[in-house]
Amino acid sequence: MEVLKSGVYLLCFAASSLCMILLARAWRSSRNRLLLWSALCFVFLALNNLLLFVDLSVFPVEIDLRPLRLLTAVAAIGVLLYGFIMETD
Repeated sequence: MEVLKSGVYLLCFAASSLCMILLARAWRSSRNRLLLWSALCFVFLALNNLLLFVDLSVFPVEIDLRPLRLLTAVAAIGVLLYGFIMETD
């Protein structure tokens, strides 16, 4: 069961990283700033998923990374919210 959980955490990290890469490539070709803010959001979401894997699978008892995970989640939402506010016409 623990291996299955670790696999799900890594798949979530891979999906977030893929979204980040695809959004960054789309931004590079179109220069649409909302794509940039979305890509930056997924940078923090991918980091959050990586920290989740490390926190719950690598160091399940020794280190508590929950505050750092919460900080990256708030940063992801904050970046996207800032981008939505700044890009309104």
